Amino acid sequence: MDFDEFTGEIQHRLELPDTGRTVRAIRVTLMTLGERIPEGAAEDLAASLPVEIKWYLTGAVKEHGQRFDWQEFLDRVTEREGGRTDPAEAAYHARIVVDLVESEVPGSDFQQLRDQLPESESDENWRKLFEVVDSGGWGDAQEAQTGGGPQPEPEGDGGPEPAGDEPVDETED
Repeated sequence: MDFDEFTGEIQHRLELPDTGRTVRAIRVTLMTLGERIPEGAAEDLAASLPVEIKWYLTGAVKEHGQRFDWQEFLDRVTEREGGRTDPAEAAYHARIVVDLVESEVPGSDFQQLRDQLPESESDENWRKLFEVVDSGGWGDAQEAQTGGGPQPEPEGDGGPEPAGDEPVDETED
């Protein structure tokens, strides 16, 4: 996947009106994530991404391995995305970006990312960043949200129901 495909996919998933907002969402998510994880983990994660996207995790980051929690991550992403983005929207943007990254990198590199970020059932934490990934990815989540995908068979014998209010008796002539 190249840069245009990556940004196009994110723009489609986020339903953003322009490429500028899309690139900003990708940049601030990955740059902030790059600040949180060690430099080597950022380089491993970025290795399979388009060079322009890779740069957000590596070259744009002044200091890797900073210690901050999920809430600080959200605060940074929200601030960097600008005044039009609230924390809930910033969290959604980050989840969608991380989900696409997950589909593009080797599983071991993505697991290394998860291992760098504490996940706990008892509090609001980094587990929230992986909600789309853990629910089966954007495709399945989007299908569930829009009602797409396979539909259950109606109860009964599985045959078509007759039209109209009255049952059809085919024995009469």
